[in-house]
This record gives sequence, structure tokens and C-alpha cells, in this order.
Amino acid sequence: MEVDYVVVGGGSAGCVLAARLSEDPAVQVALLEAGPPDASVLIHCPAGLALLAKNGQANWGFETVPQPGLGGRRGYQPRGKVLGGSSSVNAMIYARGHHADYDAWAAEGNAGWSWDEVLPYFRKAEHNERGADAWHGSGGPLNVMDLRSPHRFGPIFVQAGMQAGFRENRDFNGAEQEGVGLFQVTHRNGERCSAAKAYLTPHLARPNLHVVTGAHATRILFDGRRAVGVAYRHERTIQSVKARREVLLSAGALLSPQLLMLSGVGPAAHLQEHGIPVLHDLPGVGRNLHDHIDVVQVVEAPHLTDLFGLSPRGIANALKGIVEWRRHRSGLLTTNFAEAGGFIKSDPAEPLPDLQLHFVIGKLMDHGRQTVWGHGYSCHVCLLRPRSRGSLLLASKDPLAPPRIDPNFLADADDLRRLVRGFRVMRDILAQPVLAAFRGREQAASAAAVSDEQVERFIRGHADTIYHPVGSCRMGSGPLDVVDAQLRVHGMQGLRVVDASIMPSIVGGNTNAPVIMIGEKAADLVKAAREPVHATREAVAA
Repeated sequence: MEVDYVVVGGGSAGCVLAARLSEDPAVQVALLEAGPPDASVLIHCPAGLALLAKNGQANWGFETVPQPGLGGRRGYQPRGKVLGGSSSVNAMIYARGHHADYDAWAAEGNAGWSWDEVLPYFRKAEHNERGADAWHGSGGPLNVMDLRSPHRFGPIFVQAGMQAGFRENRDFNGAEQEGVGLFQVTHRNGERCSAAKAYLTPHLARPNLHVVTGAHATRILFDGRRAVGVAYRHERTIQSVKARREVLLSAGALLSPQLLMLSGVGPAAHLQEHGIPVLHDLPGVGRNLHDHIDVVQVVEAPHLTDLFGLSPRGIANALKGIVEWRRHRSGLLTTNFAEAGGFIKSDPAEPLPDLQLHFVIGKLMDHGRQTVWGHGYSCHVCLLRPRSRGSLLLASKDPLAPPRIDPNFLADADDLRRLVRGFRVMRDILAQPVLAAFRGREQAASAAAVSDEQVERFIRGHADTIYHPVGSCRMGSGPLDVVDAQLRVHGMQGLRVVDASIMPSIVGGNTNAPVIMIGEKAADLVKAAREPVHATREAVAA
């Protein structure tokens, strides 16, 4: 097969690229996704994410290398392996980050990435059911709405935050981010609105859009330093697709740098260690990996049987919820579990919110993989702007082997200090009268952490990712940067990276909406470039 553009990865950015580029009927687009189609009801039913977490379906299920900052534990790194990528398995929170995050990108020399310049792409992507205004769009592919059947405990958490001294915020994506409130979610008519549902599904019948699932990219094909195609494994055979114009990597912060290195683009010494011929020594590939570190406090409340949990009453509630969702797409199973939260400061002197809270209407243990009996609620606190930086390296030259993932959590002492403060703030909110009236009991593991040293030990023993790895193909013009402000790989032709890996620094919030924005902006960059068609050599596919 030969097309104009090959998109590697059917996640959030890849779905946007494939849909936007194929709007021109004269352009042929191929999208390669390693996972299956997004057919499972567990994807489309919002509460199905709880079972997806337990059964590992549609998930790469990676692990980190042992993390010294976490007491030698291996962290969990779930990433979507399905059309829609992580937007098909995430908690559906619509959050853009702080305006200052994007201004900082631009201040580092990345022209076109300031807040004022990316806001139009957020608005273009969005159909907000509240209506359009200066901050929000209407008519875009991605449906954003308030929860259809919110649980009673979300507003109670918001009240607790206000009792603790934080202001209510009804729109975290408006003029100001700071405060506590209910999250908007990427739902449509009681179902998950993933990037696949928003961008790809409506256009699968386009004759110029070729979507191949079960296609694991193994190598970028080059003619000199020009990317001219992609080799991929499909149904146990190696196949290839040629790109007349560009190859666009949207495999995510863990797999885009891996594919570059497997193809000979990356740190020369590291590639040579694995016997990979060096096409281009680009030392920044895989550097600058970082992520939101997060820790959870769990509160036991066995008498609150309307909260999610395993008990006779909880099972009866779930069965009732299944019937209501199937008939009306409403009720208990429309939850995203993390219905409320906030963006707050660990210290009033901080210039920006440096913590995010996610309040969960159930007891969350081990990323939801652990079966927990009884009822209760949980709260996450995550550090929004960690200073720690890690790396993504090859573990093997086998393209089917997972990469070596090292976020280097809590390597910088400032990260731990802030997270300790954040844990105390979270605990204070959960102790406010409106929640204390329900007589919940903090689980013993965290309740025993009283002094700063004890809280530090609890954090090192229990903290982990909240699923936002970024930065491993950093955008910029420095010696360790990988792509320029047009997202073109330095030193190469016909090759861009379009996903969370290009973020110079992580945004202060959930990363799905920003990645969709990146895809929208990149589609315009690619269209504007419209590189001439290049003849490809048959030999590159060999």
C-alpha cells in the first residue's frame, strides 16, 4: 500500500491526524494501530473503566524499572492499546492545564505554542454542551459535558474543599484554573466520547482513510534521511506501507521514542549497544521523560452503600445500573468515578496551583486492580509540575519487547516536599465537617502516617503515576531536543512526532485534552507544509 501520510498510533493524536488529513479526498491516509478496534462495551460504558483496569483489556500494561524514589518498587504504566488509545480507557476528565504552561513552552522558543495560540485549537476540537464562549467551542468533534447522573458525593467533596478554605470553581478550563469543583467529562449521550468515537468512527467509510488494527509498527523506513514508510507486524507477518509525503508518529510518550530508536534515530551509543545501525545520532530521544506522581488516601465507610463497592447492596446497585444504562444511557454506570476534584496550591505563596485532586466515589487500591470489599471513598493528590526527569530506553532491539521506562519518580527532593504538603492538604479537606459527618475512617496504612517522616514513608511506599507520561521527544531547539516547533524531527525529512512526548514540560492537569489539541494543531501544520510527493525506492520495504 502507498499513501500520502502514514500515522503510527491510533490514540488521541493519531485519531485527530487521520480524520483531519483525510478531509481532503485527494489525500490518502493510513492509520496503524497495534491494538484492536474499540468494540468492547466496557469502553463505551463509562463505568466499564473499572473492569478494564482489572482485566487489562485494551492496555499495554507496562511497568517501570525499579524506582529508588518509591523504595525500589516498579511503577505501573497503563497505556491504551486499542483504537482511541488511552482516551478509550481513561477516566474521561476534560482538563487543559494552566494557561501559563503553554506560555512557558513559547517562552522557551517554541513559536506558535503560547496559550493564545493554542486556545483556538482547544475550541476547534470541542463541542461543549454548556455552549460556546470565549473559552469553549461548539460544534467540534469532541463532546464535553457535565456528568449526566452525578453521584451525591461529588458536591459533598466540593463543600469540604470550600470549608477548608478553597474557592469553588465551576469551570477549570475557563479564565481561572484554581479551586475545587466538579469535572466536565468527554461523554456523549451517556457513553464515553473517546478520540476514536469523536474523530475516527464517523469517517471510517472514507475511501481515502485506511485504518489497520492489530498493526504493530516495527521500523520506520528511510531513503537516506527521509522517512518514506513504516514496516509493521500484522497477523504474524511483516508488511509495509509507503508514505509519499510524511510519516507521523503518534504512538505516545513511551512508544514513539522506542520506534525512533529501533529505526536508528536516537543516542548513538545506546543504539550501538543493541546492535542497531545508527542513521542519525539524536541524543535527546528518550530523554526528559516525566510524569505526574500521585498518592491516594482511602476512607472506609461501610455504611455508605450507595458508593461503589463490593457488598450485597453494591452488587444490587450495579445490576440496577446496568439495566438503566442499557435502556436509557443514564444512571450509576455513567460515572467516571473521579467526579470531583480541584487544582490547588500546596502553599498560598505558590504562583500557580501545583497540586491536583481527584475525588473517587469508591475505594481505589492499586490502580483499581485490587479487589476491595465494602464501601468508601478515595482522594488522589498529584504533583502537577514535578522537577524529576527520567528516560525511555530500549530494553532490546526486538520491536515487540517493552521499552525500559524510568520516570525517576521523586528523584528531586522538592517533589517529595510538595507531595507531603499536598497529602496534608488532602487529609485536611477529607476531615472537614461535611465529610466527617459520615463517620468514615481513614485506612490504617495512611492513618499511621502523622509526622513528615512517616508521610514521606507512606508516599514512597504507595505513590505512583496518574497516567500522564510526557516529554520523551521534547520540542525545542536545544541539543537534547527532538522536534522543532513544527514537530519535525531534527535532522530528518518527512518525519514528525505528534503526541504527548513533544511536551517540553508537563501541563498542570490531565493530558488527554492537550494531546487532542496537539493533534489539531499538527494537522494544520502538516496541511500548510504539503510537502511534494517523493518517489520511494522499492528497496526500503525489504
